[in-house]
Amino acid sequence: MENPKRLSLISWNVNGIRAAYRKGLMDFMRSSSADLFCFQEIKADVDSVPKELMNYPNYEKYLFSAKKKGYSGTAIFTRIKAQRVIYGIGDELFDSEGRVITVEFEDFFVVNAYFPNSQHELKRLNFKIDFDRKIHEYLNDLKEKKDVVICGDFNVAHEEIDIANPKQNEGNAGFTPQERAWMDEFLSDGYVDTFRMFTKDGGHYTWWTYRFKARKRNIGWRIDYFIVNEEMKKKVKSSTILSDVLGSDHAPIQLEIEI
Repeated sequence: MENPKRLSLISWNVNGIRAAYRKGLMDFMRSSSADLFCFQEIKADVDSVPKELMNYPNYEKYLFSAKKKGYSGTAIFTRIKAQRVIYGIGDELFDSEGRVITVEFEDFFVVNAYFPNSQHELKRLNFKIDFDRKIHEYLNDLKEKKDVVICGDFNVAHEEIDIANPKQNEGNAGFTPQERAWMDEFLSDGYVDTFRMFTKDGGHYTWWTYRFKARKRNIGWRIDYFIVNEEMKKKVKSSTILSDVLGSDHAPIQLEIEI
């Protein structure tokens, strides 16, 4: 039997890949040297991503841009050769926003997702819950075939320990009973929040508003996740938040697995 290989995966809502590039994205990529980068909210198409980034050596690059310019979108940079790339989840309503891109490898899938934000006055809450249900079905179909890693910005803080001010935010976008109930339902259907395998306490966040010096004061939300199907749990070696990495209002998160 071959020795297991350790892989490093990084997920990051970059809040604009061009802005992140100007703030040192490539320096971060070089220093972290991950096997796979999953970016969300790239806000760019192939032609508008900086050429230096598109020419970054030794990685295959896959982008799924929204039809609306400067909005949403996802990208995967991988130095493991993909067997197949799947753009979207088979629903044009969501796929027109470039929210999900999947790469298939020999032993597992990686699904990079940018979940909708339910927005001010919850005007997109129904849209988000519809997306949540649709991607849940999509992931269940994949895990019938092989193991699944899903990562990205879920735009929901699951439990009170995942948000600095739970009482003040009850019912707000990203902390509604409907969104949190979906997360309960999803995780109970054979999925594991990998961060909680290693870290049980609160105070660990992945997003901070740019206002009120929130990041400096650590007034944040944990809304970015690496989640695996139950059978893959034994392959997970670490799951961390890289909270010292700047360049976006989100911090990158990292998963290490052995396959």
